Amino acid sequence: MRPMEQRTILVTGATDGLGRALAADLAARGATVLVHGRDDRRGHETLAEIRAAVPAARLHWYRADLASLDEVRELAQAVSADHKDLDTLVNNAGIGTTVPGGGVRQESADGHELRFAVNYLAGYLLTRLLLPVLRESAPSRIVNVSSLGQAPIDFGDVMLAAGYSGVRAYCQSKLAQVMFTVDLAEELAGTGVTANALHPATYMPTKMVATPVSDLREGVEATSRLVTDPELDEVSGRFFDGLRPSQALEQAYDAGARARLRELSENLSKGRPPAH
Repeated sequence: MRPMEQRTILVTGATDGLGRALAADLAARGATVLVHGRDDRRGHETLAEIRAAVPAARLHWYRADLASLDEVRELAQAVSADHKDLDTLVNNAGIGTTVPGGGVRQESADGHELRFAVNYLAGYLLTRLLLPVLRESAPSRIVNVSSLGQAPIDFGDVMLAAGYSGVRAYCQSKLAQVMFTVDLAEELAGTGVTANALHPATYMPTKMVATPVSDLREGVEATSRLVTDPELDEVSGRFFDGLRPSQALEQAYDAGARARLRELSENLSKGRPPAH
């Protein structure tokens, strides 16, 4: 890949927690960082904070609420229009098991279960829309920030209309991210675009976590490694637990299940009803 000072990297969910710290780390390494969030005030605060620590930081702010697929489309269009190169896409934005909503089932602007929509479907669509510029910029990388907290997808009730729990919704969305990662790696083999997913660290101090266990630096180190480490230039379709190669739930490696998820995602992202 190109030297860091020549790279452009989009980090979603970069106004809090891991995303914010990762954006600062990548800016300090010399990359141009596209900082995404859903609140302009927090976005400009984030840029000011990074610039205070890294005066020469090259930063660009993009606002989009990933609970709306229309805003995901607008984000992709804006990034593609503004930047002819995109070296890495980090799909980091996400919501936890109970925040927001307090454990009550919620729906996105498009009528999809909220955690599936924000944690998975938005990243799916954003990646699909940015693939042309990622391909043109190859060698390039896609990094999906997932979790060891995973649950199999019940294709009879993906939106959890029956038996909803915030934990199940979150864990299902995180497995979906890994399934998409494996799919992407197969699809993009030989193009110079790699796709990997990781569990950055356990219970980092972010707004989603009430009782932190890991230091935020652990998550930044693990995620930044997938973005920057030249030893991973040819590595694709893998799931990492921090710095270590790991395995996701078995369903992630089930080609039939991935095909069903792919079809569902295509239909939902294009506003079509799910196929039966």
